[in-house]
Amino acid sequence: MKSMRELTPRQIVKELDKYIIGQSAAKRSVAIALRDRYRRRQVTSEIRDEILPNNIIMIGPTGVGKTEIARRLARLARAPFLKVEASKFTEVGYVGRDVESMIRDLTEIAVNMVRQEMSEQVKTKAERNVVKRILEHLLPDRPRPSSRKPVPAAMPSLFAGAAAGAIPAETDRDREERWRRTQEKLRQQLEDGQLDDREIEVDVEARGAMPTVEIFSNTGLEEMEFNLPEPLQQLLPGKKKKRRMAIGEARGHLLQEEIGRLIDMDKVIEAARERVQNSGIVFIDEIDKVASGEGGYGPDVSRQGVQRDLLPIVEGSSVPTRYGLVKTDHILFLAAGAFHTTKPSDLIPELQGRFPIRVELRALDESDFERILTEPRNALLKQYEALLSTEDVTLRFTDNAVRRIARTASEVNEMTENIGARRLHTILTTLLEDVLFDVPEARLEEVVVDEAMVEEKLTGILQDKDLSRYIL
Repeated sequence: MKSMRELTPRQIVKELDKYIIGQSAAKRSVAIALRDRYRRRQVTSEIRDEILPNNIIMIGPTGVGKTEIARRLARLARAPFLKVEASKFTEVGYVGRDVESMIRDLTEIAVNMVRQEMSEQVKTKAERNVVKRILEHLLPDRPRPSSRKPVPAAMPSLFAGAAAGAIPAETDRDREERWRRTQEKLRQQLEDGQLDDREIEVDVEARGAMPTVEIFSNTGLEEMEFNLPEPLQQLLPGKKKKRRMAIGEARGHLLQEEIGRLIDMDKVIEAARERVQNSGIVFIDEIDKVASGEGGYGPDVSRQGVQRDLLPIVEGSSVPTRYGLVKTDHILFLAAGAFHTTKPSDLIPELQGRFPIRVELRALDESDFERILTEPRNALLKQYEALLSTEDVTLRFTDNAVRRIARTASEVNEMTENIGARRLHTILTTLLEDVLFDVPEARLEEVVVDEAMVEEKLTGILQDKDLSRYIL
């Protein structure tokens, strides 16, 4: 993972090219927007707070890479990322989620992200603590120094007449040394996994999930959780309970408990809020579904209401969350929609102004499908090859087969609904159904998918128009 300083716009596009075919205009736009966020954070003058993010609307049919571009961009920047669908939000007072919930969800994602990162930092120390706690269960208490007073040298020994060669009494030092040797032996057995089946009694969390209810507030319908402060949680009856379990199972419980003790949640929340406010990315899909067509009544009223509720969030406001107020001024908003029946200019002017950059993604053709099948790091053919390798079977596609699959996907998209690259997944599932079903018992070493096999499996479905609508 490269640092943001190394991620120049050209490097960002290069990284996106590893997963997304084509759409160079969209990649350039999001690369510049991401780099501008890094540039803003390097500005030291007071104008820094005045530099607003370059929010983008991506226009294009489904399955061309809009969501993947946004997701990969967030992963490159190690930024909290949330995808929402605009059609799920409704005007306050109607049934549905209020728009501020997207910021609350994004903050929750950021808290989990930071907690995970800090968990990795303290994991080594937590594992040492777990071993120590398990050893305390396995080994009796450390021997204490003897309370007997030493005999003065001038006092005659009561055992002066004892036979020569009698075994002397075990001293405190001997007991300590024996205890240490036993502890090291148990530690080694623990590390080697020899004690995983032995049972010990440990304290585990007995508290279930906190109750939640949905309420209407001044921000609309939201979910409220009765999350009591930690001091009050300690007073709840049954918070801890003793349970016997194997050491192998107990390790996981104790590790999570130790990690929780070592992590400072105040620092986690502070870092998460800072990351949301300066690095967060919200991807609003189906923005065209809330664009108002001609008219101004009926469903259009509710659509405009959603747009007006979105406006202050995109423009910049403070949203109350369970972790405190979160400012949205510098969150990057990426919107996307097919805009088949509407156009970006159908959005209310105020919202249009908050998405100053518009980029169009082109529909995919046969040559794109061919590249999508083979070039990306997560290409579908590579995924199926990896799946069958777990059965010790080598899956291989000939070049002609790849071209025929790409041609079929293009033809089906023209005949039915154009769902872009998602069509490839449908076709490959149908093509390899028998192979995936028979492989475990067939004891094959290699499966070669050639053009003849593609023709055999798919031609009949393609010729039957009604059947192709159901299956492909």
